[in-house]
Amino acid sequence: MKYTQIPVNTFSQLQLNAGILAKTFTPGTGVVGDLLGATTGGIQFSDVPSYIDFGEDIDNCPKNTKELKQIKSREVTMSGTFVTISSEMAKRLSGSADIDSQDTTKIVPRDTLNSADFEDLWWIGDYSDKNTGTNAGYIAIHLLNALNTGGFQIQTTDKEKGTFAFKFTGHYSIASQDVVPYELYVKAGTV
Repeated sequence: MKYTQIPVNTFSQLQLNAGILAKTFTPGTGVVGDLLGATTGGIQFSDVPSYIDFGEDIDNCPKNTKELKQIKSREVTMSGTFVTISSEMAKRLSGSADIDSQDTTKIVPRDTLNSADFEDLWWIGDYSDKNTGTNAGYIAIHLLNALNTGGFQIQTTDKEKGTFAFKFTGHYSIASQDVVPYELYVKAGTV
């Protein structure tokens, strides 16, 4: 069977497990900073570009002519469900909120956005057949200027744990408008 096969390096190029969400990550060393929380059901990342076709209304110009097509914007999101919560996480999931300075158990939502509401975050997942130890392989996504745009959500169930859905959206910055709001790293593990 000529076409019933897989590449010989398949196992060395698999992404494994659900991965983690962290505040910081150093790609050069593989060092993970503080974890955001425990999740369930894995993480979904999506980069959906929106296109404009400048040839669309030109007579005799075929639709989708590559020289006349441009990316207008990108909707970059990372979504999933947390099973743990803290005051800091509740603030982050509220999108625009503050932790009360007198009572750190109180999160006060607000109707305005501050630049501090936008924080980078990282998803890091196991990658390759060498995925343990200091030289472990990884796939990492650095979401820039992330803001939870899904609103604060809690789902409770009788005799079960509560869950907190999230949808972090990466945002462009006026200061660097040509920087797409995420970076992607793929590093195979070494012995």
